[in-house]
Amino acid sequence: MPDIGSVWSELGGDPALLARVSTVVRPGALPARLPVRELARACVGACALAAAELGAHRAGRVEVPRVTVDDGAVATAFTGERHLLVDGRAPQTFAPLSRFWRTADGWVRTHANYPHHRARLLHALDVPEDPAAVGSALRDRPALEVEEAVYGADGLAVALRTPAEWATHGQAAALATRPLVERVRLDTSRARALPPLDGTPLLPAAGLRVLDLTRVLAGPVATRTLALLGADVLRLDAPHLPELPDQHADTGFGKRSATLDLAAGRDRFEELLAAADVVVTGYRPGALDRFGLSPEALAERRPGLVVAQVSAWGAYGPWGGRRGFDSLVQVATGIAAVEGSAERPGALPAQALDHGTGYLLAAAVLRSLTEQAYGDAAGRGRLVRLALARTAAWLQDGSPLPEDGAGADGAEVGTVPYDGPARWLAETDSPVGRLRYARPAVSFADGPHDWARPPGPWGADAARW
Repeated sequence: MPDIGSVWSELGGDPALLARVSTVVRPGALPARLPVRELARACVGACALAAAELGAHRAGRVEVPRVTVDDGAVATAFTGERHLLVDGRAPQTFAPLSRFWRTADGWVRTHANYPHHRARLLHALDVPEDPAAVGSALRDRPALEVEEAVYGADGLAVALRTPAEWATHGQAAALATRPLVERVRLDTSRARALPPLDGTPLLPAAGLRVLDLTRVLAGPVATRTLALLGADVLRLDAPHLPELPDQHADTGFGKRSATLDLAAGRDRFEELLAAADVVVTGYRPGALDRFGLSPEALAERRPGLVVAQVSAWGAYGPWGGRRGFDSLVQVATGIAAVEGSAERPGALPAQALDHGTGYLLAAAVLRSLTEQAYGDAAGRGRLVRLALARTAAWLQDGSPLPEDGAGADGAEVGTVPYDGPARWLAETDSPVGRLRYARPAVSFADGPHDWARPPGPWGADAARW
């Protein structure tokens, strides 16, 4: 069963600091058969505690600020893309061809939100862009055959598996040998000193520069959280791969957004890297290596760097090089089977693998910065790595909470019903329109309550610090 104590241990945190965490329990938030609410609470709580710890060090405080995790705020943030309104308009979260489909022997789920993924799916099936044509093409084919055919065309489709079926898969076996949060030292160079902080709000990441090379959704959640905490986050995208506007609005709070061709603009990237403290990547493993952006290559050119990577399936095993998204990982790992019925697969009440992994990635970055600046072995570049499929395994871990369950998630300060997201929603004007959005779930005493800036248009900023 996910709890903050287990993930805090994986992050290398001092267990004594768990006493600084308080939880507002709201039964009814994120209802599911699997312990989604507990996972969400643990991920946000660990991130908030890591932020409070770093902030206390930088401010010279003896005590770490108290952390409050409210299930209502967490549930609202984990479903934030569903609450977003842009000038009163609700965005489309999934495209018409991103859905479950019947096959000859079961189900597959496709992902076709991006135009290039949609084109590859249609090419693999040799059909026009018409849901009826897609359904007809899939109905008479086995699910695993569809999975391989679409992936062979660089598209995205995954066959529905039960937890038992996934357990026999080579990728599940590879994941089972890895920790939830992988932490590796990259070099022996000293990191840059973090200047002291004063005043409120306490911004633990103030003065840090973060290069954001991520897309959909875990990586952008992590960097959006670092921006909340004061980091200067610059998101870089290839000019030929525009982001979906509503998705960018949802995850672009606190950041700047620029486009840069990593081949033609190599000199500019090297200038950005030389001044960066953290690089976060969210592309499939190996995709950026040809640009000299493997963790080892980055650390060689910028010693002392923190590199944070997130992927769908992990950077190892037979599916290590495959693309993937939260919805597809749920289908492959058995979650969709558990949450569904005999008639139809189901889904979690939120893209919890994406959101949860995003908060864990931000927490791992914050703890790496703390260890670099204030740990026994100060300095040294670090690599932290997470995978949605490994988070899925953690969600499905059937072990019970410790007997002192309140201690697993800190002190329980109250149990109240969940009456919906309204109190955790806010509105603001922005360059992309009037936005309704989910307020930050990460909360600690004297910490920030909202982002310093709303999102702007995709690619509108200069690629410079």
